[in-house]
Amino acid sequence: MRTLGWEWAIEEACQNYVAREAVQLTEAGAEMLLEAADSLYDMLVESIPDPIPDEFLQRLAIPANLWEAVRHSWNDERHWHLYGRFDLALTPEGPKLLEFNADTATSLPETAVVQWASLVAAGQGNEDSQANGLFECLEDQFRHWRTLNIDRQATLLLVYLPGSAEDEANCAVLAEAARAAGFADLHICPVDDMKVSVAGEDRGIWAETAPQQWQKFDFLFKLVPWEILAEEEPELTADLTQLQLTRDVVIANPAYSLLFQSKGLLAHLWDVFPHHPLLLEASLAPLPGHHVRKPLFGREGQNVAEIEPDGRMTAEVPGEFGQQPQLYQRWAELPADAQGRLYQAGVFWAGEACAIGFRREAGVITNLSEFVPHVLV
Repeated sequence: MRTLGWEWAIEEACQNYVAREAVQLTEAGAEMLLEAADSLYDMLVESIPDPIPDEFLQRLAIPANLWEAVRHSWNDERHWHLYGRFDLALTPEGPKLLEFNADTATSLPETAVVQWASLVAAGQGNEDSQANGLFECLEDQFRHWRTLNIDRQATLLLVYLPGSAEDEANCAVLAEAARAAGFADLHICPVDDMKVSVAGEDRGIWAETAPQQWQKFDFLFKLVPWEILAEEEPELTADLTQLQLTRDVVIANPAYSLLFQSKGLLAHLWDVFPHHPLLLEASLAPLPGHHVRKPLFGREGQNVAEIEPDGRMTAEVPGEFGQQPQLYQRWAELPADAQGRLYQAGVFWAGEACAIGFRREAGVITNLSEFVPHVLV
């Protein structure tokens, strides 16, 4: 880790966060998870109506000031979806989709590097010991994104929410993949340090790459959720939309990733593919029986509540998303170990399903739940 310059991966906090054990996964089990993610992505794309009506965007709770950007990016293939992470429940009936983190999925460092390093450190690391092609697929995705937009300069700015070392580390992984794909000119900074102009010669996005030295960037990766931008920075959202329409900047993940990010799409998927073996029953109205309730744009497990078969609600995870529209999804029992910890599979998609990682927790899986590496047996 130190050779790579990744000091953050060996800090005490990270050691406590990454489990000291690995999930044993058969090759057939890994292939089942990867195939499920590929099938689910195809289903997501197939389910989006063309053209996209206002009623559909309203149902998914897409902010109205993003509708133009969503439609434009969906209809122009040069706006490329780089990656996302499927959260899956391994049930006795097979994998079931819990949700898709399509816009700003994290745990890239843990999945791509730390879990592999943990196997190497344990003397069990070889090319066949883990389902983990995440970095290579990210590199391919960046290369394809660049090829689709060959008329733009290969300059890439990566921004994240201020004060988040975790998000900065995720951007560092993406920057390494982009550099390997031919983006020679990159810069990482908090989103507050990015300057956006829609007028005159300064039109575009800029960052101070050195003291008093400002540079314009043609490509932008933002580890900032679209819906948060739309709500908290409406002027910036309008400017970014305008710059996209005139091709002064190309943004990933594209605005249309918000269609996949909205948990309202899970209800739509159930309508389009009723009783599909990879899906859990989901609705925008309360369900009978055992189910969960979660906000359409909730994050990190916040405001998720379990509803018992008799209608009683167990303790809700505290959070700031309780006022959002809610999704109701059939309960799925996660596999548990002898200590009662539940295991949730995360499968990264980057052009194809390419890497697996696990999270475990005695209760609802959140961003603070342990990350568990895996080893193929």
